[in-house]
Amino acid sequence: MNQFEFYRQYNSNKTYWEKAFAFLKEHDLKTLAKGKYPVDGDNVFVSVTEEPGKDFEKTNWESHRKYIDLQCVITGDEKMGKWPVAEATTITKPYDEAKDVANYTAPGKFHVVHAGSFIIFFPGEAHRPNITPGRNKVVKKIVIKVRAAQ
Repeated sequence: MNQFEFYRQYNSNKTYWEKAFAFLKEHDLKTLAKGKYPVDGDNVFVSVTEEPGKDFEKTNWESHRKYIDLQCVITGDEKMGKWPVAEATTITKPYDEAKDVANYTAPGKFHVVHAGSFIIFFPGEAHRPNITPGRNKVVKKIVIKVRAAQ
């Protein structure tokens, strides 16, 4: 995690981050049903997924401009890539304002995120989530979207 950027974002929007962390603390994450959960309107919201990891070639590099992704693995393991958008090789899908996403090709640095761990992706950081570290086992994950400070 980019600690400098986390410090900047947290101090710019403490209320959003406190609500995001409260959601994690106040819910039994292992029994939380799949779906979307509003936390603070368009400022903070949560998606819970529970599905098998994907083979590498079935995933894409993506980035967001409006939101920060806090991706927390609840059960299973997931491989995720991270790379600066400014160093991405090619834009494969230009930024879509309505969906807050652009896609790229990039070399990337990869991490296996284990159950009980999280990773934060800020605007300017391309990421490639949902990759199986092997055997496409089911992964339960919570993605908290926090509105980014500009």
